[in-house]
Amino acid sequence: MISKKLLSAMPVLLAFAVGIAALPSSAQNAAPRKPRIAVMSFDYASVRSYSDAMFGTTVDIGKGISDLLITDLVKDGTFSIIERATLDKIMAEQNFSNSERADPASAARIGKLLGVDAILVGSITQFGNETKKTNLGGGGGNWGGFGLGGVGHSNSKANVGITARLINVDTAEIMAVAEGKGQSSRSSTSLLGGGGNWHGFGGGNADFGSSDFQSTIIGEATKTAVDKLTADLVPNASRVSVHTVTVTIDGLIAAVDGGQIVLNVGSKAGVKVGDKLEVVRVSKEIKDPSTGKVIRRLTTSVGVIQATDVDEGSAVCSAVSGSGFQTGDRVKNIAQ
Repeated sequence: MISKKLLSAMPVLLAFAVGIAALPSSAQNAAPRKPRIAVMSFDYASVRSYSDAMFGTTVDIGKGISDLLITDLVKDGTFSIIERATLDKIMAEQNFSNSERADPASAARIGKLLGVDAILVGSITQFGNETKKTNLGGGGGNWGGFGLGGVGHSNSKANVGITARLINVDTAEIMAVAEGKGQSSRSSTSLLGGGGNWHGFGGGNADFGSSDFQSTIIGEATKTAVDKLTADLVPNASRVSVHTVTVTIDGLIAAVDGGQIVLNVGSKAGVKVGDKLEVVRVSKEIKDPSTGKVIRRLTTSVGVIQATDVDEGSAVCSAVSGSGFQTGDRVKNIAQ
């Protein structure tokens, strides 16, 4: 027998169920947004002299390691990662120097401009053979003096150590620290030896993701260190506060040029790189018969676009869904 309390509550329960059923399927199934982060090139000032000696030239091993880490994080899928080109563009515009890579306050400023939830900064603390252990405090140990493909006095294993910090872009607070250490399973008289024939550096850049580099003993140690750092970092995703939309964005499409959609609103109106905006087309304006003032606009949805480049008064977007975007279509933010 159904109790009187249950009977009295049934209208409320029924109304609640109907309300849920009436929601769009996208709203019912919407998953929480992933934390959006940017990964800075790792600082390698403390091991640069040893890296230069190894490669016979200056190679940006900080970028090489950060690119490896980005690949790991994208494959894992816990975080949403800002494209490297977008980060580099903002850094260039802000005259952000290499010496500022590991500074939390500077990184937080860049993170706010990117519209990310957090920014990851890191340092390479060890990059050499097993008898060379370099820390942030400076030198020490016995460096074999390897040049490019050079021969040391005896077989040696390669060691790589890296640390990373997850920075709150609002407060510059360090929310989490992760580290990774790797040692090659093989020994060689050259850190660039051990089976590899790697020449993947040009213009100071390094392709650490290439199979040739990873077949060297220093490449093997680097990959191990990055994989361990990723495993240490991912469990800290819950510490990142996902920002919710607090600014109402209301703008217009100013131009459509191929795949680029240009808006008449930018950072001053609250638009950030990575923001997804809904595009709607006004089908009818309802006016107050007594004043002639527009009191409501009836719209139809055209699609969704995402901001890829933002300045103070405009934004460039690409299509996420939908087509046929036109100059004059309205854009508004989507609550995340």
